[in-house]
Amino acid sequence: MKLTGLDLLTNPRFNKGTAFTLQEREDYGLTGLLPPVVSTQEQQMQRSLLNLRNKTRHIDKYLFLTALQKRNERVFYRILLENIEEMMPLVYTPTVGQACQEFAINFRETHGCYISWQDRGNIANALGNWPEKDVRLIVVSDGERILGLGDLGSNGMGIPIGKLTLYCACAGIDPAHCLPIMVDLGTENEALRTDPFYLGVREGRIRGEAYDAFMAEFCQAVQDVFPQALLQFEDFATPNAIALLERYRDKQLCFNDDIQGTASVALAGLLAATRINGKRISDMRFMFLGAGSAATGIGELLVKAMQREGISETQARSQLVFNDSKGLIVRSRDQLTDHARPFAADLPAMDAAAALEAFKPDVLIGASGRPGIITESMVKALCAIHQRPAIFALSNPTANAECTAKQAYEWSDGKAIFASGSPFSAVEYKGTTFIPGQGNNAYIFPGLGLGVLLSGATRINDDMLISAAECLAACVEQTQIDAGCLYPPLTDIREVSAKIAVAVAKTAEKAGYLPAPLALDFADHVRAQQYDPKY
Repeated sequence: MKLTGLDLLTNPRFNKGTAFTLQEREDYGLTGLLPPVVSTQEQQMQRSLLNLRNKTRHIDKYLFLTALQKRNERVFYRILLENIEEMMPLVYTPTVGQACQEFAINFRETHGCYISWQDRGNIANALGNWPEKDVRLIVVSDGERILGLGDLGSNGMGIPIGKLTLYCACAGIDPAHCLPIMVDLGTENEALRTDPFYLGVREGRIRGEAYDAFMAEFCQAVQDVFPQALLQFEDFATPNAIALLERYRDKQLCFNDDIQGTASVALAGLLAATRINGKRISDMRFMFLGAGSAATGIGELLVKAMQREGISETQARSQLVFNDSKGLIVRSRDQLTDHARPFAADLPAMDAAAALEAFKPDVLIGASGRPGIITESMVKALCAIHQRPAIFALSNPTANAECTAKQAYEWSDGKAIFASGSPFSAVEYKGTTFIPGQGNNAYIFPGLGLGVLLSGATRINDDMLISAAECLAACVEQTQIDAGCLYPPLTDIREVSAKIAVAVAKTAEKAGYLPAPLALDFADHVRAQQYDPKY
């Protein structure tokens, strides 16, 4: 159906606003509906940037960009692409955390699909109402564990929207192929249930067999309605996140970014760190603060990477220990979660500080969501053991980071190899400028998705995640390493994503996951297929 007149101006995918030429205005019935001056896309971008930068609060900038995305999609994505370092913290972490907390009060217009308990038995029909029929990429959340903020119910829709925005900007996946979904099965957040503006189900969460049955129907509906789609699970609580991934990873094309994406980007940072400390991954010992799905996901992928360097699984697992709110996770503990049990240490029970002294890790990884849990005494203890210890404070948003970059560098007297999940500014310390690398999953999941979709891969396995990590680590220039930065600049992210896509596709081919061999010019094909938002 050909759009004309106001329908064209109100469709963000095709709207050019004041950039419609005089001939286009005549052809599409737009004459008289726009000011007479024809703008270039560059002028539209500058106008938008001027308005954006006049705002002082990040949440106001987020709302401005969201409105622009719903008004003129191509201007929105050009602004993101050409100002990625400025825009990334606005469209995703850390600002998206506040955006989710205020999602209902700031709601203007719908974006994506909302599937609730009342849709059971009819989920496929509900998905079929989505106007775009060639959906290739779905990000779904049930809102129970949004970043480090907890249960935000349907307010968590900001996460699937934001993730797909990054897929488009960072990898070049066409927005027309993307669908954010909120599975709303209630919330345990009493403040939301009593909030008169809350737009989600005002009941406790569906649990147990009923939850499993609902998700089974949902996953089958995705396969039926959008058979070519990659399904990404996002911000589910740990038990459900692990169970869904284990249940469906061998049944349909799916992926959990909190578990697998976080693991891959962390592994990439650790591989880059070996260029500073001179050690192999399998030579190091790792201590985790936090034992949720993200932490143990990193642990599982680390074990696989260490095995590839020649050590046994048993030896690899012995080089990792985990701490939760009760202290070191040990074999003698009465109750152990299934995902933590394989990492339980053969040590006496003790707190994290004592565990650090006893275990003597090369790397301290924070994935706890608890700000300040990495203390000055812990950092100094690390430095007393190792010349160049690594400290990864991975929790999001920034306010939840286990320590800051400034603290890590100052407490370690400049010895720490630091990375974080949220962005930190460069740190000047004793005449040296340190550039903290941000282990943002946006370095991994967009390229992974791009490679899977363009190659036609039917599954995602650990070898593909390791290939993505190795490729990302190889993209870090020596000048970045010399400044202590373990990740490439965000300005390179489209090219990095293209390289990761090729690496992932080649690994999928070796695993037998492709319907046909990759073309010799597959790398050129990837770059040619990346979405270009220019008019």
